[in-house]
Amino acid sequence: MNQSKKVYLVGTGPGDPELLTVKALRLLQNADVVIYDRLVSEAILEQIPAGVSRIYVGKKSGNHTLPQDEINQLLLNLAEGQRSIVRLKGGDPFIFGRGSEEALSLAKHGIAYEVVPGITAASACTTYAGIPLTHRGLAQGVQIVTGHSQAGQALELDWAVLADSNKTIVIYMGLANIDLITSKLMDAGLDANIPAAAIQNGTTARQQRVLSTLSLLSADVKKAMLQPPVIFVIGKVVSLARELDWFETEDAMSDYFADRNQSLHG
Repeated sequence: MNQSKKVYLVGTGPGDPELLTVKALRLLQNADVVIYDRLVSEAILEQIPAGVSRIYVGKKSGNHTLPQDEINQLLLNLAEGQRSIVRLKGGDPFIFGRGSEEALSLAKHGIAYEVVPGITAASACTTYAGIPLTHRGLAQGVQIVTGHSQAGQALELDWAVLADSNKTIVIYMGLANIDLITSKLMDAGLDANIPAAAIQNGTTARQQRVLSTLSLLSADVKKAMLQPPVIFVIGKVVSLARELDWFETEDAMSDYFADRNQSLHG
């Protein structure tokens, strides 16, 4: 590999700049150019020194600033003339971040690279929402899946495996398919009354938390008019969210549905 040029694939976590790793912050502050996604928060972009070139390559469903193959090529092109290229990704580069696709492209072309892990939303957003992923007597493991399907294709998940009441389910990018996801899980045998939550803008002051049950989750999310980024958490551990509610947000109404669900569950 050519060591004179290097690309850093850096995870930023879900939004709170204080969750950046020391290494991620150092690389940001010494970058020649920064390429960043839609999910990289403004507070994190503020850590980039003035004068450093920034290139936005954000994606959202049905609207890609650059297709993935063009992002791969952009990184290759930049590596030819820049010393330190930082590719910022929300969360962790290797968890639904396509970081491995970019790393494979760089490796194929002999470009030196490093991957800097970030705190993924499944860990950070649930923690800030007062929901432990595992808890003795409630959850023995975690299943992390994407709720997003490629254009024109059905959402292919092993519903029978997912419908395990002894494990916590965390669903990324599932907002558009939440009706389907909840109905499929119930069809596979998961209790309709198992606690469930949706978390929007997790770890930021704009975090909104909707606490519900599996059968009511889709309707509650629509009533709350949540917008991406949202993750969903389904499992008995969600029942601890009210007791472990340590994070203060700007939205005093973020737990409206939690109040209703308290009455549902006694």
